[in-house]
Amino acid sequence: MCNFVHRHTHNVSAQAAMYIINPEEERREILKRYRNLLNAWGKAGEQKNKRMVRKAFNLAVTAHKDMRRKSGEPYIYHPLEVARIVAGDIGLGETSIICALLHDVVEDTNYTLEDIRRMFGDKIALIIDGLTKIKEIFDHSSASAQAENFRKILLTLSDDVRVILIKLADRLHNMRTLDSMAAEKQLKIASETIYLFAPLAHRLGLYAIKSELEDLALKYTEPEIYQTIAKKLEETAVSRSKFISKFIYPIKKALAEQGLVFEIIGREKSIYSIWQKMKSKQIPFEEVYDLFAIRIIIDTEYDNEKYQCWQAYSIVTDYYSPKQNRLRDWISSPKANGYESLHTTVMSHSGQWVEVQIRTRRMNEIAEKGYAAHWKYKEKVNNESGIDRWLNKIKELLQTPDPNALTFLDEFKLNLFADEIIVFTPKGEVKTLPSRSTALDFAYNIHSEIGNQCIGAKVNHRLVALNQVLNNGDQVEIITSKKQHPRDEWVDFVVTARARSYIKDALKEQKKKFAEDGKALLEGYFRELNIEPSRAHTLRLQECNKIGSTLDLYYKVAQGEIGLKELKECIQQHDKGKWLNIITRPFARSKPQIPQRLSEDVREKMRLKQDTVIEGEVSYRISDCCNPIPGDDIIGFRANEENIWIHRTNCPEAIQLMSKFGNRIIRTNWTSREAATYPAGIRISGFDHRGLINEITKVITEQMNLNIRSFHIDSTGEVYEASILVLVSDIEVLNLLMSGLRKVKGIDNVSRINAPAVVRK
Repeated sequence: MCNFVHRHTHNVSAQAAMYIINPEEERREILKRYRNLLNAWGKAGEQKNKRMVRKAFNLAVTAHKDMRRKSGEPYIYHPLEVARIVAGDIGLGETSIICALLHDVVEDTNYTLEDIRRMFGDKIALIIDGLTKIKEIFDHSSASAQAENFRKILLTLSDDVRVILIKLADRLHNMRTLDSMAAEKQLKIASETIYLFAPLAHRLGLYAIKSELEDLALKYTEPEIYQTIAKKLEETAVSRSKFISKFIYPIKKALAEQGLVFEIIGREKSIYSIWQKMKSKQIPFEEVYDLFAIRIIIDTEYDNEKYQCWQAYSIVTDYYSPKQNRLRDWISSPKANGYESLHTTVMSHSGQWVEVQIRTRRMNEIAEKGYAAHWKYKEKVNNESGIDRWLNKIKELLQTPDPNALTFLDEFKLNLFADEIIVFTPKGEVKTLPSRSTALDFAYNIHSEIGNQCIGAKVNHRLVALNQVLNNGDQVEIITSKKQHPRDEWVDFVVTARARSYIKDALKEQKKKFAEDGKALLEGYFRELNIEPSRAHTLRLQECNKIGSTLDLYYKVAQGEIGLKELKECIQQHDKGKWLNIITRPFARSKPQIPQRLSEDVREKMRLKQDTVIEGEVSYRISDCCNPIPGDDIIGFRANEENIWIHRTNCPEAIQLMSKFGNRIIRTNWTSREAATYPAGIRISGFDHRGLINEITKVITEQMNLNIRSFHIDSTGEVYEASILVLVSDIEVLNLLMSGLRKVKGIDNVSRINAPAVVRK
């Protein structure tokens, strides 16, 4: 059986020791970085501001004087760079710069929050408290220190949004300097970034920071893909530059003739965005047509913005034909995070689609610097923005009674990173809800009692069920009954935190009424089977039936859903050593033959592969969500003391686990001693012809001597798509198989199911 060993990472302390220390050079470099910060801020001339920032800088230098980063460089470089990002990239002012300089002082040095309060005041102390990580080791009631920390930051955000903005700057610099960290730390931090911090930057309108965070996360979670796309972008840079110059020439001339004051720039699509497009469309790099966009930025007064943007749109479409379904008007209806722009996709004279973005200088600054720029223009615009509404939703979510940090984290991601829809009450009042909200979400949005008593709804005057998904522009009328009560299944289809919280509270109150009866019944069942009633036995029964809480268990017992029969089944599982009902997928033990047609060097590599056996009592289990095979880059997730689940590092579930439970992630590596086979899925597509299936099976079974577990094919006219599950020993055999299939006539695309790569013939 193929198993795993822990991967030993390089000794970062040794790397730090190699850093050549020259005190005078370091002092000059620190002062140079401080001057760069002041230049980025642009307000160094104001004596008061400069004095307070200088005071914070001096304190940070003193506090961190004996500290070094994993790379070996002075630690003070980090807060200086965070402060420079805060000042230059986000555009924040004095208070935020001071907090950025001091953000690690309380956590990592002997200075206390009271010291900061005494020197800089209450506001700065409050923000730094929000930025200070929770350092204590959490007790068992806290499943995830990462989730608790994120919640703590957001609690402070209720009072001051600058906490999140500084935290994003901190995360950006940490991602830029991640090379010196151990491999498992890189994966944990990168996964947390892609799962939480990049969407958060997007939601706050910080598009440049969001894109860089995504690219850097991809660099560490899928390095080969990142390097491949980066190289292809570099190779095509010259031809793209020529194309852009030719494309914008007539537009530039016409805009100038119309008297518009403008700037035109080419914006390259981020590596992460290109990769997402390749995955979603199942296409190679060469077929991603929107590798770049043309951005027209107009300098004009606020009152003329909409008119001049549409004037520019008219000029662009005079020269190039627009794609009819690709016009996006976020000027008339800005995005929830305040983003405003006109987007259209037009056909160039060389037959290539090009995205054109049209916006004003104010809109561009909001798009680049997000909330900070929005605040700057708030008085001029004079209305509540989408960001204001979003921040109010955060405050509402923070007031929900559920104390579980992981639940909070999931609710936050679900509700506050989602796109929004606008729906109307029967009287025409506007309600904003997350995309995919249901009629029941709408009911709870109006009032908790209306939600609790909801039996149905009329959407656009048509009667619908509670789980009806609402669309943009729907008019919704709620129908109630005093006899109605919330039900368990309601939790499964509502999407808003407000609805879910009220439903859970109502269900909890209902279940409490039955809990005592259920507990008494369960104790009677235990005694009937000569088992002493105890919390341990109750928890085993709860886990055996996959029930979330003891209250739910008692409720199900009282309702007759759990009884003597279920208890006996659980005991039988316990007797077989499977009390927790964890099923381990069996491995195929037959040793696969090495095909004769393979090259001799590959055959020799396959002969020399060695399997190791795990030492001790730990059991490694293969996850079905991503089906890793030997040769894949993998991590282990310690579910409990006895079990470690193996995922591929790019598996979406693994990314969530690394972002929530970083302390339970174990970097692992494949080794071999005993031959085993593992299921791997392949997706192929192309043009159908007689005998195609026979040719495919010949490659798999005769040329490669592999077993087929399943084969499914769908065809529409001449085009087909097939999914094949085969048993392979490792990634080399799978790659050889895919290479062989690409040579078959009629096969156009070959890709691995649940894999990161899109392969084109």
